[in-house]
Amino acid sequence: MTREVFSNIGLWLLFTLLIGNYVVDLEASHHVYKRLSQTTNTESPSVNQPYRTGFHFQPPKNWMNDPNGPMIYKGIYHLFYQWNPKGAVWGNIVWAHSTSTDLINWEPHPPAIFPSEPFDINGCWSGSVTILPNGKPVILYTGIDPKNQQVQNIAEPKNISDPYLREWTKSTLNPLMAPDAVNGINASSFRDPTTAWLGQDKKWRVIIGSKINRRGLAITYTSKDFLKWEKSPEPLHYDDGSGMWECPDFFPVTRSGSKGVETSSFGEPNEIKHVLKVSLDDTKHDYYTIGTYDRVKDKFVPDSGFKMDGTAPRYDYGKYYASKTFYDSAKSRRILWGWTNESSSVDDDVEKGWSGIQTIPRKIWLDRSGKQLIQWPVREVERLRTKEVKNLRNKVLKSGSRLEVYGVTAAQADVEVLFKVRDLEKADVIDPSWTDPQLICSQMNVSVKSSFGPFGLMVLASKNLEEYTSVYFRIFKARQNSGKFVVVMCSDQSRSSLEEDNDKTTYGAFVDINPYKPIPLRALIDHSVVESFGGKGRACITSRVYPKLAIGKSSHLFAFNYGSQSVDVLNLNAWSMNSAQIS
Repeated sequence: MTREVFSNIGLWLLFTLLIGNYVVDLEASHHVYKRLSQTTNTESPSVNQPYRTGFHFQPPKNWMNDPNGPMIYKGIYHLFYQWNPKGAVWGNIVWAHSTSTDLINWEPHPPAIFPSEPFDINGCWSGSVTILPNGKPVILYTGIDPKNQQVQNIAEPKNISDPYLREWTKSTLNPLMAPDAVNGINASSFRDPTTAWLGQDKKWRVIIGSKINRRGLAITYTSKDFLKWEKSPEPLHYDDGSGMWECPDFFPVTRSGSKGVETSSFGEPNEIKHVLKVSLDDTKHDYYTIGTYDRVKDKFVPDSGFKMDGTAPRYDYGKYYASKTFYDSAKSRRILWGWTNESSSVDDDVEKGWSGIQTIPRKIWLDRSGKQLIQWPVREVERLRTKEVKNLRNKVLKSGSRLEVYGVTAAQADVEVLFKVRDLEKADVIDPSWTDPQLICSQMNVSVKSSFGPFGLMVLASKNLEEYTSVYFRIFKARQNSGKFVVVMCSDQSRSSLEEDNDKTTYGAFVDINPYKPIPLRALIDHSVVESFGGKGRACITSRVYPKLAIGKSSHLFAFNYGSQSVDVLNLNAWSMNSAQIS
């Protein structure tokens, strides 16, 4: 949640007293560091910290995780998020709250929800916002009761005429949904209600993430009035081997263009598809399936080839979790938010005084093929562009060459490059056993040469390349003389920092594009985060890196080709980025 600049000191002291002594060790996504999470951090971190981002959303200090209840209300965008006001590790969670007119610059408000009642006294966990037909927004969220059970609660704005919705009240009817022996719900695995939607029968529906043994579940509840909820006999969908389904999301997408549709929208299957996304607690990744929603049976049926487990496609193949979408009615688009945690040690997080950021909000839509989702940073982020470099056109990158991009602030930049390869018949044949792109990228890091690749960008690089993060492509033949190719996109962090304690995992994804056509790559670079978009958003990888040398003005940016065949740079545009106002 954005900045912790609370003007009302008395209110802040009340929050601190209410949440100060409640830390529970439940089955959750994040380990609870009890000693640290109860330590009040009273001083804001230095503004000169090299790893704080310039245009990504993050509060001025302390721990942040899941985005909650994003929406637009009376022309104002709202973002709630999980936040610890007392330290840089998970614990003492409240719903922090910020608003914006452009999804990039944010104004903080006091927390909207904090532990205060028996139904949430041990924690206020993730949830969603639903806009009712009368225009009133309501929050459904998970609370932890005195028995450490996960229950579902509702909160309503105190003053709906306030476009900033600065005060929220909790219903005396809470909890609205609770586990019991009759319905067979696991009391420690029952959380994160979605945005609700209206069925043809005028009943509201909402799903909640759960599990029974190894079966992951999207449990459905229905209601006529949004207050009295009844559990459906069968879940919306399940999988027997995937484990706990956290932060589920369920929404329609249209097959005609990139416009979004409202969450309760329906149409013929050839017009509207549905997306079910879950955050798998076992893997800490977000997965989605595309399919058909049977409104009569209240069942989601994945399309052929989709299965809701670790084999499903991911929004992002790097550090990206607990994502949430909302329908932006002002611009007829669906917006995706995602949480990115740190790759540094807990001690480093405590020392710098903060942990966690939100990625740049992305517009998300269904590809024309109907087989995958496309993501692209919201256009508003381009307003931060400045100092454009446009003179890198029609350059040939020979084998083993690098081309430095001068004239931009390489530590805070937006880069778009268009590559072209020739003589694809010279591509290496991929090993049939290479079905895991992350394994390919790990075993064939940037130092391993193939015919086509690695070629791409070196970002957050030191002058002499003691440190760099490489984002690149490789192209393989699917089979000898088949005429089909496999494109792999990698984000290699193995050389990202001289600091040895950081997580330097290398990430990889297959990109469903035609390599005979130009191959686009975009990178949003922001001090300690690199968001990469391959094939115009067909594959996305977010990395967290903490260079020791390549910081500030000492950071460099290169286009490179270490493959044995030459690669053309048809066009490369780069912009220094101004900082957003998030304080």
